[in-house]
Amino acid sequence: MAETADMNAQHRQSDAPQDQEAISTFVERFAAQLVEAGMARMPARVFACLLSSDTGVLTSAELGERLQISPAAVSGAVRYLSQVDMVSREREPGSRRDRYRVHSDQWYEALARRENVLTRWESTLRDGVESLGKASPAGRRLNETLVFFDFLQKELPVMLERWREYRDELRADYDSAGD
Repeated sequence: MAETADMNAQHRQSDAPQDQEAISTFVERFAAQLVEAGMARMPARVFACLLSSDTGVLTSAELGERLQISPAAVSGAVRYLSQVDMVSREREPGSRRDRYRVHSDQWYEALARRENVLTRWESTLRDGVESLGKASPAGRRLNETLVFFDFLQKELPVMLERWREYRDELRADYDSAGD
């Protein structure tokens, strides 16, 4: 039990931002950009808040306090973010409280999982091209979309591999700077 209290205190200390106003400004600005890209407002704010925390892990109460939102708003946001694999839920050691984690490889994982979505879209587009006829204006438009997704399917694994190599070099630089 004392170990859990020490871990929780360490979690809070390492996550205490230097300039709360600057962090809050970043969270709201990045959340607004995510909303412009199509994400719902509350999940965008929760995601940005988790992303900007030093540990990448916050409890529901911490999220509510930082964002000045209700427990129900936090619950709905993390439910959505969990469903789309943008955050994971874990049990706080020695407690019944959940905490929510954003992973450092979040964007990589999100892109890697999109391959399944692209495959489903390609199948549907292929059916659409056949139904509309490749020579029709709509068929040509669908075919071009299909070819674009096919191109992404081929290029994405190569690009993600290049990112893994680059990320590993970046992390090695972080590690050597800490020595």
